[in-house]
Amino acid sequence: MSALTKPAVFDRWADDVAGIRALEAGDNVITMFEVIGEDYWSGGGITAKKVAAQLRAIGPKPIEVQINSPGGDMFEGIAIYNILREHPQPITVKVMGMAASAASIIAMAGDNIEIGAASFLMIHNCWVMAVGNRHDMRETAEWLEPFDQAMVDLYASRSGRDGKEIAKWMDAETFMSGSQAIERGFADAMLSSDAMTVDEDAKARDQSVNEIRATELSLVQAGLSRSDARARLNKIKGTPGAASEATPGAGDDWSGLSGLISTLRS
Repeated sequence: MSALTKPAVFDRWADDVAGIRALEAGDNVITMFEVIGEDYWSGGGITAKKVAAQLRAIGPKPIEVQINSPGGDMFEGIAIYNILREHPQPITVKVMGMAASAASIIAMAGDNIEIGAASFLMIHNCWVMAVGNRHDMRETAEWLEPFDQAMVDLYASRSGRDGKEIAKWMDAETFMSGSQAIERGFADAMLSSDAMTVDEDAKARDQSVNEIRATELSLVQAGLSRSDARARLNKIKGTPGAASEATPGAGDDWSGLSGLISTLRS
């Protein structure tokens, strides 16, 4: 089972912060400008395996992690958090645009966390897609409780806030602005606006692929399995010159899906 980011979070990321990047990146920087976990639609994604390889390549030096991600797979996010916490040197996390869902878990690995004034940090309960009767749903809810508590404990440890207060924010699927994140202990300092820029090409790519990610989750919410949803979207896409199913993402034209997306959103 995968614990995922809700479609609405992808929408807000695409609307508000897609394409935000740092002006400078040194040789000790790890960038997280994609979804957390393997991303079927782009062929990319931030994984624990990739982060571990980057840390080995950088070596025992202080690390800067730049984040602008809508999140993704919570379990992958926890694994990345643990890998970063094991690094022997200090880690500075910079939230360039958004650290939502699984990306907010990773952000908590920073010994120092900086966030932009117009950036967001978003926390919520473990969100999965499940099928079954009321007994299955009850079993799933009970299965999820320890993971929600683990996130409460992690956020409370980093912020110093009461666990019950954290749990309420997670229940409410809370977006925190930069100043709120600092006030509540989820970040330490404001990131200067002149340290960031908007890469228009990256923004266009982010928004294009984001539409298909959100649509896939909407189809799953409607009752399809993820494999069936992907098969249907690939069939509808069907544009000349499109990437093969084995390597979706690069250079794809998703214009043929605009009608389906509009229908799902209406």
